[in-house]
Amino acid sequence: MAADRRGKAETLALRRRLISDSCRLFFPEDPIKIVRGQGQYLYDEQGAEYLDCINNVAHVGHCHPLVVQAAHGQNQVLNTNSRYLHDNIVDYAQRLAETLPEKLCVFYFLNSGSEANDLALRLARQYTEHWDVVVLDHAYHGHLSSLIDISPYKFRDLDGQKEWVHVAPLPDTYRGLYREDHPDPAGAYASEVKRVVNSVQEKGRKIAAFFVESLPSVAGQIILPAGYFPEVAEHVRRAGGLFIADEIQVGFGRVGKHFWAFQLQGEDFVPDIVTMGKSIGNGHPVACVATTQAVARAFEATGVEYFNTFGGSPVSCAVGLAVLDVLAKEQLQAHAASVGSVLMGLLGQQKAKHPIIGDVRGVGLFIGVDLIKDTATRTPATEEANYVVSRLKENYILLSTDGPGRNVLKFKPPMCFSVDNARHVVAKMDTILTDMEEKVRSCETLRLRP
Repeated sequence: MAADRRGKAETLALRRRLISDSCRLFFPEDPIKIVRGQGQYLYDEQGAEYLDCINNVAHVGHCHPLVVQAAHGQNQVLNTNSRYLHDNIVDYAQRLAETLPEKLCVFYFLNSGSEANDLALRLARQYTEHWDVVVLDHAYHGHLSSLIDISPYKFRDLDGQKEWVHVAPLPDTYRGLYREDHPDPAGAYASEVKRVVNSVQEKGRKIAAFFVESLPSVAGQIILPAGYFPEVAEHVRRAGGLFIADEIQVGFGRVGKHFWAFQLQGEDFVPDIVTMGKSIGNGHPVACVATTQAVARAFEATGVEYFNTFGGSPVSCAVGLAVLDVLAKEQLQAHAASVGSVLMGLLGQQKAKHPIIGDVRGVGLFIGVDLIKDTATRTPATEEANYVVSRLKENYILLSTDGPGRNVLKFKPPMCFSVDNARHVVAKMDTILTDMEEKVRSCETLRLRP
């Protein structure tokens, strides 16, 4: 294509002229022009190969041939809206149902995780006839106005907190109120939710839902203490609210031990609503909400149709089915468990070697490396984390940071990420951290290369 022959500088100039600055690029000081992807690798216009450690959208690998073939094949036959009877949508719903607790048996298909979370909020409010929402601090649930309102990560820089939004402490056992030395962090953090719920009720308000990422991501790759969800659900349901599990970042086998991250909280725990996005379509715009018959019937009782032009189209459902096929055929859930275990072990060795690594936490291929300035205060090492990410990019490895302090190196690679990839990344990190420590000892300023 002609665009492929356009130089990087020209592409960047056009982007700066035509695309809003609020649509940010990775590595803005020296962005990469990516023209091709395959598996866990991305390629720039010069043919350089980058190892992708962060793209949880290309869940089963960039441009997986079976997924591409499914989309192309269905596109050649039919693509239309879901008001027509078609096998793909019911086949896909049935396949998803097989992965979920029996209670979650009604499905709505949409185009994005934001749409899914917005619908989940509507479902909860219709079912409970309540309005207020409890969320965790630093949470992010999407870019629609309704979701900015329940995302402290965003609303604190915009219009602030609405009166119907109530924020509970993030159950972070490394930096939070109750840490790794607490005898029962799950119970302690759940009690904080109970305190929030009680406060809401004392004001004469009513809870519609507790809205939570099954593993908080932008909050810093947080692994919630086991048993937290069941206790929280008890407090929320007693107040008449529903439990909504946002699986957009972490579902579909990423955690290795289970297909869904909420299952880490106990085999018997079942949310009232589960939302899916990103990885569900391997880059194709498809998303889903799964809920119970009772919730769905309450929504239907309004008599108002729910219609999404592209949600549940034959092509989207063909893609979704192909993703499930690849996950099963290539045993990617088990692969995530084994490779993630190796990566956690290697990063643990680095923690013992480099004092800047305060914490290594994760499960499957969802891992965070928390960089600190000192062990006593656990002050986020933001500048250092940015430096590490920049140096890794120079070594053709794509990583990024998250967390309130932007100091947590986050690993959420395509599920085909290998043990050799893990060893390669950690070896490069070791070299960079060693070099960085030498620079600090010699009082040399850390500067990002232009």
